[in-house]
Amino acid sequence: MQVTFPDADNSRLSNLCGVLDENLRQIETALHVNIARRGEVFNVTGQDRPVEQACKLIKDFYQRARKPLDIDDIQLALVEVTHKAVQAEPEGDMPVLMTRRQGLHGRTPRQNVYIRQVQEHDITFGIGPAGTGKTYLAVAGAVDALERDLVKRIVLVRPAVEAGERLGFLPGDLVQKVDPYLRPLYDALYDLMGFDKATRQFEKGVIEIAPLAFMRGRTLNHAFIILDEAQNTTPEQMKMFLTRIGFGSKAVVTGDVTQIDLARGQKSGLIEARTVLQSVRGIAFTEFQNEDVVRHPLVARIIDAYDAYQAAHPKPVSDGH
Repeated sequence: MQVTFPDADNSRLSNLCGVLDENLRQIETALHVNIARRGEVFNVTGQDRPVEQACKLIKDFYQRARKPLDIDDIQLALVEVTHKAVQAEPEGDMPVLMTRRQGLHGRTPRQNVYIRQVQEHDITFGIGPAGTGKTYLAVAGAVDALERDLVKRIVLVRPAVEAGERLGFLPGDLVQKVDPYLRPLYDALYDLMGFDKATRQFEKGVIEIAPLAFMRGRTLNHAFIILDEAQNTTPEQMKMFLTRIGFGSKAVVTGDVTQIDLARGQKSGLIEARTVLQSVRGIAFTEFQNEDVVRHPLVARIIDAYDAYQAAHPKPVSDGH
Protein backbone atom coordinates (compact mmCIF):
# COMPACT_ATOMS: atom_id res chain seq x y z
CA MET A 1 0.00 0.00 0.00
CA GLN A 2 1.25 3.45 -0.85
CA VAL A 3 0.96 6.77 0.99
CA THR A 4 1.98 9.92 -0.86
CA PHE A 5 1.95 13.61 -0.01
CA PRO A 6 1.80 15.73 -3.21
CA ASP A 7 3.51 19.11 -2.81
CA ALA A 8 4.82 17.87 0.55
CA ASP A 9 6.58 20.20 2.96
CA ASN A 10 10.15 18.91 3.35
CA SER A 11 10.32 20.14 6.93
CA ARG A 12 7.20 18.13 7.80
CA LEU A 13 8.53 15.07 6.04
CA SER A 14 11.74 15.35 8.02
CA ASN A 15 9.84 15.65 11.31
CA LEU A 16 7.59 12.76 10.33
CA CYS A 17 10.47 10.41 9.59
CA GLY A 18 12.70 11.48 12.48
CA VAL A 19 16.48 11.37 12.71
CA LEU A 20 17.77 8.56 10.47
CA ASP A 21 14.12 7.55 9.91
CA GLU A 22 13.83 6.55 13.57
CA ASN A 23 10.07 7.23 13.68
CA LEU A 24 9.47 4.97 10.68
CA ARG A 25 11.55 2.24 12.31
CA GLN A 26 9.34 2.51 15.42
CA ILE A 27 6.23 1.96 13.29
CA GLU A 28 7.87 -1.00 11.52
CA THR A 29 8.86 -2.63 14.80
CA ALA A 30 5.49 -2.15 16.49
CA LEU A 31 3.29 -3.27 13.58
CA HIS A 32 5.53 -5.85 11.83
CA VAL A 33 5.54 -3.97 8.52
CA ASN A 34 8.19 -2.68 6.14
CA ILE A 35 8.27 0.97 5.07
CA ALA A 36 10.27 2.08 2.03
CA ARG A 37 10.39 5.83 1.46
CA ARG A 38 11.43 7.80 -1.61
CA GLY A 39 10.83 11.50 -1.20
CA GLU A 40 7.17 12.07 -0.37
CA VAL A 41 6.15 8.49 -1.31
CA PHE A 42 5.91 5.79 1.36
CA ASN A 43 5.45 2.16 0.34
CA VAL A 44 4.20 -0.04 3.18
CA THR A 45 4.24 -3.83 2.92
CA GLY A 46 3.11 -6.57 5.26
CA GLN A 47 -0.18 -8.13 6.37
CA ASP A 48 -3.32 -6.22 5.43
CA ARG A 49 -4.47 -4.98 8.85
CA PRO A 50 -1.05 -3.76 10.10
CA VAL A 51 -0.39 -2.10 6.72
CA GLU A 52 -3.67 -0.16 7.00
CA GLN A 53 -2.75 0.89 10.56
CA ALA A 54 0.74 1.97 9.48
CA CYS A 55 -0.62 4.04 6.59
CA LYS A 56 -3.11 5.75 8.87
CA LEU A 57 -0.33 6.53 11.37
CA ILE A 58 1.90 7.99 8.67
CA LYS A 59 -0.93 10.31 7.58
CA ASP A 60 -1.74 11.28 11.18
CA PHE A 61 1.90 11.94 12.04
CA TYR A 62 2.33 14.08 8.93
CA GLN A 63 -0.52 16.31 10.14
CA ARG A 64 1.20 16.65 13.53
CA ALA A 65 4.67 17.17 12.08
CA ARG A 66 4.75 20.98 12.10
CA LYS A 67 7.41 20.46 14.77
CA PRO A 68 9.63 17.45 15.56
CA LEU A 69 7.59 14.52 16.89
CA ASP A 70 8.35 13.38 20.42
CA ILE A 71 9.31 9.70 20.74
CA ASP A 72 6.79 9.33 23.60
CA ASP A 73 3.99 10.55 21.32
CA ILE A 74 5.05 8.08 18.64
CA GLN A 75 5.05 5.11 20.99
CA LEU A 76 1.80 6.05 22.74
CA ALA A 77 0.11 6.45 19.35
CA LEU A 78 1.38 2.99 18.41
CA VAL A 79 -0.10 1.54 21.60
CA GLU A 80 -3.43 3.22 20.92
CA VAL A 81 -3.69 2.17 17.27
CA THR A 82 -3.04 -1.48 18.14
CA HIS A 83 -5.94 -1.37 20.61
CA LYS A 84 -8.48 0.42 18.42
CA ALA A 85 -9.94 -2.86 17.22
CA VAL A 86 -10.39 -4.15 20.76
CA GLN A 87 -13.45 -2.75 22.49
CA ALA A 88 -12.89 0.75 21.17
CA GLU A 89 -14.49 3.12 23.63
CA PRO A 90 -16.23 6.35 22.59
CA GLU A 91 -14.01 9.24 23.66
CA GLY A 92 -16.80 10.84 25.70
CA ASP A 93 -17.16 7.65 27.76
CA MET A 94 -13.50 7.49 28.78
CA PRO A 95 -12.90 8.42 32.43
CA VAL A 96 -10.62 11.46 32.70
CA LEU A 97 -8.40 12.21 35.70
CA MET A 98 -7.77 15.69 37.11
CA THR A 99 -3.98 16.03 37.21
CA ARG A 100 -1.33 18.40 35.87
CA ARG A 101 -1.43 16.39 32.64
CA GLN A 102 -4.58 17.68 30.98
CA GLY A 103 -7.02 15.06 29.70
CA LEU A 104 -5.15 12.08 31.16
CA HIS A 105 -7.00 8.87 30.33
CA GLY A 106 -6.32 5.20 29.76
CA ARG A 107 -4.50 4.14 26.61
CA THR A 108 -6.17 0.72 26.40
CA PRO A 109 -9.73 -0.44 27.13
CA ARG A 110 -8.56 -2.33 30.22
CA GLN A 111 -6.80 0.78 31.56
CA ASN A 112 -10.05 2.72 31.23
CA VAL A 113 -11.88 -0.02 33.13
CA TYR A 114 -9.21 0.19 35.83
CA ILE A 115 -9.54 3.97 36.17
CA ARG A 116 -13.32 3.65 36.44
CA GLN A 117 -12.99 0.93 39.07
CA VAL A 118 -10.60 3.07 41.11
CA GLN A 119 -13.11 5.92 41.00
CA GLU A 120 -16.13 3.78 41.87
CA HIS A 121 -14.77 1.26 44.42
CA ASP A 122 -13.20 1.68 47.84
CA ILE A 123 -10.68 -1.11 47.20
CA THR A 124 -9.23 -1.89 43.78
CA PHE A 125 -6.62 -4.46 42.80
CA GLY A 126 -4.49 -3.89 39.68
CA ILE A 127 -2.61 -7.07 38.81
CA GLY A 128 -0.42 -7.57 35.78
CA PRO A 129 3.02 -7.33 34.16
CA ALA A 130 5.38 -4.37 34.17
CA GLY A 131 4.50 -1.45 31.94
CA THR A 132 0.72 -1.84 32.04
CA GLY A 133 0.25 1.46 33.91
CA LYS A 134 -1.20 -0.07 37.07
CA THR A 135 1.01 1.96 39.43
CA TYR A 136 1.04 5.18 37.40
CA LEU A 137 -2.75 5.20 37.05
CA ALA A 138 -3.16 4.41 40.74
CA VAL A 139 -1.10 7.50 41.57
CA ALA A 140 -3.11 9.48 39.01
CA GLY A 141 -6.29 8.33 40.76
CA ALA A 142 -4.87 9.47 44.10
CA VAL A 143 -3.90 12.91 42.74
CA ASP A 144 -7.34 13.20 41.13
CA ALA A 145 -9.08 12.37 44.44
CA LEU A 146 -6.89 14.89 46.30
CA GLU A 147 -7.53 17.63 43.71
CA ARG A 148 -11.29 17.03 43.95
CA ASP A 149 -11.06 17.13 47.76
CA LEU A 150 -12.42 13.59 48.03
CA VAL A 151 -9.54 12.65 50.35
CA LYS A 152 -7.27 14.63 52.67
CA ARG A 153 -3.99 12.82 52.06
CA ILE A 154 -2.17 10.22 50.00
CA VAL A 155 -0.37 7.33 51.68
CA LEU A 156 2.20 5.32 49.71
CA VAL A 157 2.93 1.85 51.09
CA ARG A 158 5.44 -0.78 50.07
CA PRO A 159 6.55 -4.08 51.62
CA ALA A 160 10.22 -3.94 52.63
CA VAL A 161 11.07 -7.40 51.36
CA GLU A 162 14.73 -6.45 50.89
CA ALA A 163 15.04 -5.10 54.43
CA GLY A 164 17.41 -7.90 55.36
CA GLU A 165 20.86 -8.31 53.91
CA ARG A 166 20.66 -5.97 50.91
CA LEU A 167 18.92 -3.01 52.53
CA GLY A 168 20.78 -3.52 55.79
CA PHE A 169 23.91 -1.92 54.34
CA LEU A 170 22.14 1.27 53.32
CA PRO A 171 22.32 4.20 55.76
CA GLY A 172 19.30 5.59 57.60
CA ASP A 173 16.15 4.26 59.20
CA LEU A 174 13.67 1.88 57.58
CA VAL A 175 11.77 4.69 55.82
CA GLN A 176 15.01 5.95 54.22
CA LYS A 177 16.01 2.41 53.28
CA VAL A 178 12.69 1.73 51.55
CA ASP A 179 12.75 5.18 49.91
CA PRO A 180 14.75 4.16 46.77
CA TYR A 181 12.26 1.37 46.09
CA LEU A 182 9.39 3.88 46.00
CA ARG A 183 11.00 5.75 43.11
CA PRO A 184 8.28 4.76 40.56
CA LEU A 185 5.68 6.30 42.87
CA TYR A 186 7.76 9.47 43.32
CA ASP A 187 8.30 9.77 39.57
CA ALA A 188 4.57 9.46 38.93
CA LEU A 189 3.77 12.06 41.59
CA TYR A 190 6.28 14.55 40.20
CA ASP A 191 4.91 14.02 36.69
CA LEU A 192 1.25 14.37 37.76
CA MET A 193 1.59 17.15 40.37
CA GLY A 194 4.79 18.93 39.47
CA PHE A 195 7.99 18.65 41.50
CA ASP A 196 7.49 21.77 43.63
CA LYS A 197 3.89 21.01 44.57
CA ALA A 198 4.62 17.37 45.35
CA THR A 199 7.59 18.40 47.53
CA ARG A 200 5.41 20.86 49.48
CA GLN A 201 2.77 18.17 50.00
CA PHE A 202 5.43 15.80 51.36
CA GLU A 203 6.65 18.50 53.74
CA LYS A 204 3.10 19.20 54.97
CA GLY A 205 2.39 15.50 55.47
CA VAL A 206 -0.38 15.50 52.85
CA ILE A 207 1.63 12.80 51.06
CA GLU A 208 3.10 10.18 53.38
CA ILE A 209 5.50 7.27 52.90
CA ALA A 210 4.54 4.30 55.08
CA PRO A 211 6.56 1.08 54.90
CA LEU A 212 4.17 -1.82 55.40
CA ALA A 213 5.92 -2.75 58.63
CA PHE A 214 4.80 0.60 60.12
CA MET A 215 1.10 0.12 59.26
CA ARG A 216 0.16 -2.23 62.09
CA GLY A 217 -2.22 -0.66 64.60
CA ARG A 218 -3.10 2.34 62.40
CA THR A 219 -6.48 3.30 60.96
CA LEU A 220 -6.37 5.61 57.97
CA ASN A 221 -9.41 7.86 57.47
CA HIS A 222 -10.04 10.13 54.46
CA ALA A 223 -6.90 8.85 52.72
CA PHE A 224 -6.04 7.42 49.33
CA ILE A 225 -3.70 4.51 50.06
CA ILE A 226 -1.58 2.77 47.43
CA LEU A 227 0.10 -0.55 48.23
CA ASP A 228 2.70 -1.10 45.51
CA GLU A 229 4.62 -4.33 44.80
CA ALA A 230 1.89 -6.20 46.69
CA GLN A 231 3.06 -9.56 45.33
CA ASN A 232 5.77 -9.35 47.99
CA THR A 233 3.37 -9.24 50.93
CA THR A 234 2.60 -12.31 52.99
CA PRO A 235 -1.07 -13.29 53.49
CA GLU A 236 -0.88 -11.92 57.05
CA GLN A 237 0.52 -8.59 55.86
CA MET A 238 -2.13 -8.27 53.15
CA LYS A 239 -4.93 -8.87 55.65
CA MET A 240 -3.34 -6.38 58.04
CA PHE A 241 -3.08 -3.75 55.30
CA LEU A 242 -6.64 -4.14 54.05
CA THR A 243 -8.02 -3.81 57.58
CA ARG A 244 -6.23 -0.43 58.08
CA ILE A 245 -8.73 1.31 55.81
CA GLY A 246 -10.95 3.78 57.65
CA PHE A 247 -13.90 6.04 56.84
CA GLY A 248 -13.76 8.00 53.59
CA SER A 249 -10.69 6.14 52.38
CA LYS A 250 -9.79 4.38 49.15
CA ALA A 251 -7.11 1.77 48.59
CA VAL A 252 -5.45 0.55 45.42
CA VAL A 253 -3.28 -2.56 45.54
CA THR A 254 -0.89 -3.16 42.63
CA GLY A 255 1.42 -6.05 41.87
CA ASP A 256 2.85 -8.51 39.38
CA VAL A 257 2.39 -12.12 40.47
CA THR A 258 5.14 -13.25 38.06
CA GLN A 259 7.81 -11.29 39.98
CA ILE A 260 7.60 -12.47 43.57
CA ASP A 261 10.71 -11.87 45.73
CA LEU A 262 9.49 -13.61 48.88
CA ALA A 263 11.49 -16.41 50.47
CA ARG A 264 11.07 -19.71 48.70
CA GLY A 265 7.97 -21.52 49.84
CA GLN A 266 6.38 -18.33 51.23
CA LYS A 267 2.89 -17.72 49.85
CA SER A 268 2.10 -14.34 48.29
CA GLY A 269 -0.62 -12.32 49.98
CA LEU A 270 -1.64 -10.88 46.61
CA ILE A 271 -2.30 -14.32 45.11
CA GLU A 272 -4.30 -15.36 48.17
CA ALA A 273 -6.28 -12.08 48.20
CA ARG A 274 -7.22 -12.58 44.56
CA THR A 275 -8.81 -15.92 45.50
CA VAL A 276 -10.32 -14.94 48.85
CA LEU A 277 -11.76 -11.54 47.91
CA GLN A 278 -12.82 -12.08 44.29
CA SER A 279 -16.54 -12.21 45.15
CA VAL A 280 -16.55 -9.59 47.93
CA ARG A 281 -18.87 -6.74 47.01
CA GLY A 282 -17.15 -3.33 46.86
CA ILE A 283 -13.77 -4.75 45.82
CA ALA A 284 -12.74 -4.61 42.14
CA PHE A 285 -10.04 -6.56 40.32
CA THR A 286 -8.37 -5.59 37.04
CA GLU A 287 -6.19 -8.27 35.49
CA PHE A 288 -3.87 -6.56 33.02
CA GLN A 289 -2.49 -8.55 30.09
CA ASN A 290 0.62 -8.23 27.97
CA GLU A 291 -1.32 -6.29 25.33
CA ASP A 292 -1.89 -3.53 27.93
CA VAL A 293 1.82 -2.73 28.13
CA VAL A 294 2.25 1.00 27.46
CA ARG A 295 6.00 1.25 27.01
CA HIS A 296 8.44 0.76 24.19
CA PRO A 297 6.75 -1.61 21.68
CA LEU A 298 9.43 -4.23 22.36
CA VAL A 299 8.43 -4.55 26.04
CA ALA A 300 5.22 -6.46 25.28
CA ARG A 301 7.16 -8.79 22.99
CA ILE A 302 9.82 -9.38 25.65
CA ILE A 303 7.08 -10.34 28.13
CA ASP A 304 5.47 -12.65 25.56
CA ALA A 305 8.82 -14.29 24.82
CA TYR A 306 9.51 -14.94 28.52
CA ASP A 307 5.98 -16.30 29.02
CA ALA A 308 6.41 -18.67 26.08
CA TYR A 309 9.83 -19.82 27.32
CA GLN A 310 8.59 -20.41 30.86
CA ALA A 311 5.58 -22.33 29.56
CA ALA A 312 7.92 -24.58 27.54
CA HIS A 313 10.44 -24.92 30.39
CA PRO A 314 8.47 -25.13 33.67
CA LYS A 315 10.52 -24.94 36.86
CA PRO A 316 10.78 -28.21 38.79
CA VAL A 317 8.86 -28.13 42.07
CA SER A 318 10.95 -29.33 45.02
CA ASP A 319 9.43 -31.37 47.81
CA GLY A 320 8.13 -29.19 50.59
CA HIS A 321 7.80 -26.08 48.40
